[in-house]
Amino acid sequence: MFTIVLLRYGFNLGWIAMQESAMYLHAAVFMLGCAHTLKADEHVRVDIFYRNWSAKTRAMIDLAGALFLLLPVNIFIFFMSWDYVATSWRLLEDSPEAGGLPLVFLLKSLIPLFCLTMSLQALAQSWINWRVLGGSSLPSSQEPG
Repeated sequence: MFTIVLLRYGFNLGWIAMQESAMYLHAAVFMLGCAHTLKADEHVRVDIFYRNWSAKTRAMIDLAGALFLLLPVNIFIFFMSWDYVATSWRLLEDSPEAGGLPLVFLLKSLIPLFCLTMSLQALAQSWINWRVLGGSSLPSSQEPG
């Protein structure tokens, strides 16, 4: 991004493909990294109360959040994006900008992939939280929170 800004405003040079490549890479990192962020418990959370609760209370909150918020939203996004992505594939969509990057349809394919990976990770986290609620002792690397 620094190079793009420097070339554009410092030297009056710019390429749409270079600008779009930064956007594509950011989208790929965020869409493909979300499930890992959830697994590592590094997502944004306001944990004023959460951090002081017991492991079972945190597991109950996380289980409810995954089952009643995360999974339904991911399923909704998956089905709502399906036609959007399929149409992009049918057209083999590329950038509408002159000199832009081709293969926009591949970028759009990250949307259902994001939903799939997030849903799988939500199910894995739910299983771990279910076991914590059942009194199962888990290795410290698998404990929620």
